[in-house]
Amino acid sequence: MKALLEPAARQLLEQYGIPNVPGAFCKNADELLQAAEKIGFPLVMKIVSPQVVHKSDAGGVRLNIGDEEELLIAYEEMLQTVGQRVPGAEIEGVLLTAFIQKARELIIGAVDDPQFGQIVMFGLGGIFVEVYKDVSFGIAPLSNKEAQHLIESIKAYPILKGARGDSPVNFERLRKMLVNLSIFAYEQNVKEVDLNPVFCFDDKVVAGDARILLYDEGEKPR
Repeated sequence: MKALLEPAARQLLEQYGIPNVPGAFCKNADELLQAAEKIGFPLVMKIVSPQVVHKSDAGGVRLNIGDEEELLIAYEEMLQTVGQRVPGAEIEGVLLTAFIQKARELIIGAVDDPQFGQIVMFGLGGIFVEVYKDVSFGIAPLSNKEAQHLIESIKAYPILKGARGDSPVNFERLRKMLVNLSIFAYEQNVKEVDLNPVFCFDDKVVAGDARILLYDEGEKPR
């Protein structure tokens, strides 16, 4: 099993028409400042290392970074903390992304099932995944109609339609992301892919975090 580093995962998703939160992979402080100027504050910074699987536990995630001074301090602190908590970790750099606020958060994923093949999952994301377990499932590849059925099958569907005066999410782009993710999982025969959270607005839908597990060569079951 091979876990892709997040910059590589983001690039692969983009090839399948799955947009990510604006971001950049940075190898040093100079690249960090250049990327920050392009993306704009506030920002999220995440460590990029093959040995750091649980980034938050290792001190490898910083949220809501407000300016350049805070960014550089957070960068140095992150390198030091991760080095202490994960001795010997090969730190390739950091992923800098926009800090998204006031968005409805969903989860979209897929897993290779021995009996049914690629199963697509859709539901409430962020901190609500484990709390509410409000998810639906379909078999890849999905049609637009099947993607819409997955969306309408979760209990939180009325929230997506726009509750208490909120505008609805962009269902066209949400369906497109579901369909494209299902095609990606089906064609690449991935072991697992997890986009959580997926940020939904009335004009766009973007993946905020991407985790992709691929089969090693010769390991594919079919």
